Amino acid sequence: MQEYIRQRVLQISNYIIESKSTVRQTAGVFGVSKSTVHKDVTERLPLLNEVVAGQVKEILENNKAERHLRGGMATKRKYEHHEQQVQQIQQVQTLNYNR
Repeated sequence: MQEYIRQRVLQISNYIIESKSTVRQTAGVFGVSKSTVHKDVTERLPLLNEVVAGQVKEILENNKAERHLRGGMATKRKYEHHEQQVQQIQQVQTLNYNR
């Protein structure tokens, strides 16, 4: 394994452990694809450090188990924001109508 890949694998794994971030979030921070992050932590990391690989695997499994909850919360926030916008528009229209 080339040295720059080895360094990236270790940096990515440390980041995931410290921040408990998802593969998608980690990929964004490091400027690589989700596939690269996944390959780094599932295939390359166990060859470098099995203990750290176990910690990362546990975090990613937890993230996977919670993803349906995060998706539901994102949808809820989206519609709450939409509802606020509709209310603001209605207030402006009421003010304009009453003039």
